[in-house]
Amino acid sequence: MKFKQLGFHELVSKTPNIRGIPTNEYKSEGRYPVIDQGNKFIAGYSDNENALYKDTLPVVIFGDHTLSVKYLDFPFCVGADGTQILKPNTDVIIGKFLYYAIINLNIQSLGYSRHFKVLKNSIFHVPEIEEQHRIVRILDLAQSLIEKRKQAIAYLDDYIKAVFLDMFGDPVSNPKGWEVGKIGDLVSEINYGTSAKAGSIGKFPYLRMNNITYNGEFNLCDLKYIDLAESDIDKYTVAKGDLLFNRTNSKELVGKTAVVNFETSMAFAGYLIRVRTNKKAIPEYISGYLNSKHGKTTLMHMCKSIVGMANINAKELQKMRILIPSVETQELYKKIYHDMQSLKQKMQTQLRELVSNFQVELQRAFKGEESFSDAA
Repeated sequence: MKFKQLGFHELVSKTPNIRGIPTNEYKSEGRYPVIDQGNKFIAGYSDNENALYKDTLPVVIFGDHTLSVKYLDFPFCVGADGTQILKPNTDVIIGKFLYYAIINLNIQSLGYSRHFKVLKNSIFHVPEIEEQHRIVRILDLAQSLIEKRKQAIAYLDDYIKAVFLDMFGDPVSNPKGWEVGKIGDLVSEINYGTSAKAGSIGKFPYLRMNNITYNGEFNLCDLKYIDLAESDIDKYTVAKGDLLFNRTNSKELVGKTAVVNFETSMAFAGYLIRVRTNKKAIPEYISGYLNSKHGKTTLMHMCKSIVGMANINAKELQKMRILIPSVETQELYKKIYHDMQSLKQKMQTQLRELVSNFQVELQRAFKGEESFSDAA
């Protein structure tokens, strides 16, 4: 397999200057999708034809600040500053091959700086056009498997939410006639975490607000550590079955809630609230309630602003209205929830394997290894 070494300027043609649409002008609906340098593939929509890309397609979008790379073969409006449009020189390279070639560069982040200068100085190994098409077919297949697995995981999240609504009914109209009370009616113990400073070493891993995801799960990456006095261990650590509530952040992120499902003893930060339930409630039910669309909307309305941050304290949380279903129904929901979480974990493991395999294939493709061949 013969590769030519070509510079960036030999692969990319100039594109017309287009004034991008400011982010505050993005719409939820419109004639054209808005593509910017953000991680979301489509950032919004617009009817502004002055921001429409009208030159030849396909093109590759490169995020000058974000390093995001996108392949586009449909009409689009250009988003905010930092959206670099790369038009392939079709005499030597096809658009999709350029897209994968830029991904393969794996440019390292320089923080909130401009990275286009790095891209412009890069050297690319480019085979003949026919070989590019073959490589793209293989990489497209690998990437499609990754996207399908991501979709399946997203469907599981939607399914769990649908099960919650089906089992407990609309929390406003309460069609199933459940007892109505307050979260405080379901609490046996509630307290804040420690305000002590965490670091890179310490006896206890330290849970912070970023360790709770928007979907109500724990992300145990990027943990910090802390030491605790013997007298503070019970007060400031979590046990399996505890519920952690994020009490401060932006309005959209206040109320992120997750149930501890691991055995490791971990400390938790002062801007988190630890909730332990009484015999009337299962923590997975309260978490599902708070993470539901109704729960998130209610929490946003409850937020009070403190020094520019939204906040809900422990007393206010306990005043929140909640349906109180039978414990038997809550237990059934808990079982279904954990079954789905177990399936989701298997899918996430498969996704990691697919991503790893894709990276291997990507590197092999651009090294021109003889073993790189069509799956068929």
